[in-house]
Amino acid sequence: MRRKDREMGEEFALNVLKNCEYAFLSMNLDDNTPYCIPISPVLEGKSIYFHSAKAGTKTDILNKKNNVCVTCVGKTNLVPEKFTTEYESAIAFGKAYEITDDKSKIDALKLICEKFAKSNMENFNDAIERSLAITAIWRIDIDSITGKRKKYDKDGKEMKFGRME
Repeated sequence: MRRKDREMGEEFALNVLKNCEYAFLSMNLDDNTPYCIPISPVLEGKSIYFHSAKAGTKTDILNKKNNVCVTCVGKTNLVPEKFTTEYESAIAFGKAYEITDDKSKIDALKLICEKFAKSNMENFNDAIERSLAITAIWRIDIDSITGKRKKYDKDGKEMKFGRME
């Protein structure tokens, strides 16, 4: 990380990942061409879960090469008077594995739905009946994660080296 003065600890990075609305999953095609796609991640412990279709480019890549990078951005705030943006971000490296047994898939889907569709959980079982067979679930076991932040305190001074308000 070039800007070590903005580096935050692992707990901060995990929290950014836990709370983000979406993240970007990066992989490499067979010819090492980069391939990146948005996902809706859920963090459980040190594993990231996401759902997808059972077929497609992402699935093809992950079945051959499971090394991945996940990047997410948390809270942002434009600061035009300083020509900058306050932000928080996290980058995780790990390995992706498809979850194939129904119980584990349902457990992961429940985590995903509790994060992204909490107000509709009364319809969860019906949705599982309709879509479990056609939905893929992936787990990424995090090998390393880093967090970074640019934020100003109430006096307009940048909070560096992990300083919190």
